Amino acid sequence: MKKVIIFSAPSGSGKTTLVKHSLEAIPELEFSISCTTRQPRGSEIHAVDYHFISPEEFRQKISEDAFVEFEEVYTDKYYGTLKSEVEKIWNLGKVVIFDVDVRGGISLKKYFGDKALSIFIQPPSIEELERRLISRNTDDAETIKTRVEKAEEELSYAKEFDKIVINSDLNEAKKEIEILIKSFIEN
Repeated sequence: MKKVIIFSAPSGSGKTTLVKHSLEAIPELEFSISCTTRQPRGSEIHAVDYHFISPEEFRQKISEDAFVEFEEVYTDKYYGTLKSEVEKIWNLGKVVIFDVDVRGGISLKKYFGDKALSIFIQPPSIEELERRLISRNTDDAETIKTRVEKAEEELSYAKEFDKIVINSDLNEAKKEIEILIKSFIEN
């Protein structure tokens, strides 16, 4: 059966670290590269981290029904999952793994239903989340404040996911994730 694993979490919960670990630990997984209209950050590479396209190209793909799900986060700042990306991974005989925001995760779960395992990565507390965002040293104080406020809202959606993993100890979270994914793939 064609399956997908969906990771969602507030920014700073450790989601990307856990997705990377899952890809290294479980060879059946293949990362789904999302589309976005935002500019690359830091060392991000086109077609590796994201498919970076213009808002016009994105809207064209919307009109072609090319997305499993998409969202306009801010004016002309789109994120989305291409149907062709999912099909490409399934054709390789792999399980798709998504690293998406909370709304994207809920949309993907609705779309894929029983084919999907949706995992919500939860920080141990809002205070710890804020501390992690500050220690990352990638955002200014105002951005961190906005991310923390958004995280408080996103935490209210945790119950809409199949599993909630509280990332208070990274090694424990890694073990828990591996067990959840392997169990889902094998059944």
